[in-house]
Amino acid sequence: MASHPDYVEEIPPHGDRDSKQDAAEVQPCDLEDLDRQDVAGGAALCRSMKTRHIQMISIGGMISTGLFLGTGESLANGGPLGLMMGFLIMGTVVWNVMASLGEMVSHLPVAGGHITLAKRFVDSSLSLTAHLLAALPAEISASALIINYWTTDVNNAVWIALFWIIAGLINLGGARSYAEFEFWFSSIKIVTMVGLIILGIILDAGGGPDHDAIGFRHWRKPGPFVQYLGIEGALGRFLGFWSVLIQAAFSYIGTEIFAITAGEAKNPKKSLPSAIKGVAVRICIFYLLGTFIIGLLVPSDALRLHLHSHNAASLPFVIAIVNSGTKHLSTVINAVLLLSTCSAASSDIYISSRALHGLALAGNAPLILKRTNTWGVPWLCLLVSFTIGLLAFSSVGSDGAREVFGWLSTMTSVSGKLTWVGILITYLRFDAGVKAQNMNRDRFPYKSYFRTSGAIYSLVICCLILLFNSFSVFIKGHWNTATFITGYLPLVVAITIYLISKHYTKWKGGRATIVGLHEMDFYTDSRDRNRDDLDDDSSERVQFFFGFSERRPDYEKGVRDMDFFNDSRHQKREGLDDVTTGMEKRKPLWWRRANITEGEKHLFG
Repeated sequence: MASHPDYVEEIPPHGDRDSKQDAAEVQPCDLEDLDRQDVAGGAALCRSMKTRHIQMISIGGMISTGLFLGTGESLANGGPLGLMMGFLIMGTVVWNVMASLGEMVSHLPVAGGHITLAKRFVDSSLSLTAHLLAALPAEISASALIINYWTTDVNNAVWIALFWIIAGLINLGGARSYAEFEFWFSSIKIVTMVGLIILGIILDAGGGPDHDAIGFRHWRKPGPFVQYLGIEGALGRFLGFWSVLIQAAFSYIGTEIFAITAGEAKNPKKSLPSAIKGVAVRICIFYLLGTFIIGLLVPSDALRLHLHSHNAASLPFVIAIVNSGTKHLSTVINAVLLLSTCSAASSDIYISSRALHGLALAGNAPLILKRTNTWGVPWLCLLVSFTIGLLAFSSVGSDGAREVFGWLSTMTSVSGKLTWVGILITYLRFDAGVKAQNMNRDRFPYKSYFRTSGAIYSLVICCLILLFNSFSVFIKGHWNTATFITGYLPLVVAITIYLISKHYTKWKGGRATIVGLHEMDFYTDSRDRNRDDLDDDSSERVQFFFGFSERRPDYEKGVRDMDFFNDSRHQKREGLDDVTTGMEKRKPLWWRRANITEGEKHLFG
């Protein structure tokens, strides 16, 4: 394949059949300007997400339920320093994963994001595996646990059904509906997290009702590290750190969701890079600063850290607030946890439905799942995803919700890390193809900073975590069959699906080899040029907030229609002024019209 240094301005008409098919499955439309006949009964998604939506989805994906609920157990297992180290190292992994992903999807904003790109740059089997890994909604069972903080009089099935229906209705309104709800969900989570960090600093400095200045007291006693499961020496401290690293991976799961929105973004060239550029800052503020404050406020041997209640009762910030004598804030924090769970459930359905839609487009699922309604919503995929989520009802029982939530959390964490591995493998092939075809990387909307070295570093750590994900069951006296199965079942299933898909593709006479570097298609879908300059969110955000019509005024058309000539100096008058002199210039126009010469008549028409 020849080099195309100017591919941005003029996209060559080439690319394989599958790439062109993918290109046809996204309509560059607004919900309010949608030509309904273009998508009704078809397979097209609708580009209706704005830059502000995708930015907040990216931020909200980082402030997940795992960040709120997982830090307590991590502090108990690793100590304050082990907690910070685990989240720091996993933060560098996530940053490289997001940078690699951002470079690909900002250049190729296709429906399905990295899942679709795996087929283009690696092979169809990896894409199929990634699709199936993304098709498991998992976090709705946490809603019952959180509500149990207030009352246990109502059966957990009622709460699970209520919040699952809410999450389904949010998605039924389409990508724009999901994005708008997620915008406000994320805003509340951001305000809450920033407020908790500020409150933590005040409490640590002695600003609470008890005026107890904590400082670094808990770093000295019980100490910066914890001897994991009572194992003495450096090995016990390392295992404590490793358990934090595994838990941190679960907390970071969801940061890649913005890539799935690539096929429904109005202006992906602008919105996707802007969502990526702030990842490092968010990691530093929400995770590193947050875990540092937690390590200052709560001792690692606090009994409430071991409650495993999965609600505000075991949240380190709540423990610190209660210890300081502050009242009622725990209820507010638990309400935000409930909101976070609803947000996670809505995102689960969105990701799952788009993954199933991508499976159908690739021919790996019943073709009927390709169908979308008038608003570009894959409603059949939503129905299937909603049905899969009913697995959460298996948690109904006395202690079932807590146990099932633990199982689903583990499997979700493993599936998320497998997704990261797939992203990194795809990026390494993408990067190799860019080099082989001598492409000008400066033309990409976003470029990964560490590129190949960063991707390899993150890939190695992710693979190590997958291999030793449930290491605790191999410690003498701590075998747990359920932990072992949930920790390694997704890995075995993913490998099995990949191998079966490769064998089936070869048996059907298709291509079972990896896509060659010079055969990679970097041009189809490389720019959504029709939407480059039509994403002015500021006016629309104000209109939506005050309840006016969501239709944005066409400012560009208004500028083109402005009249700068009527009632100023008429062009014909200017022409007359050019040929008249002396007193005639100062005569009124009516006098000049009445006294024109034959040679001046052409000036007035």
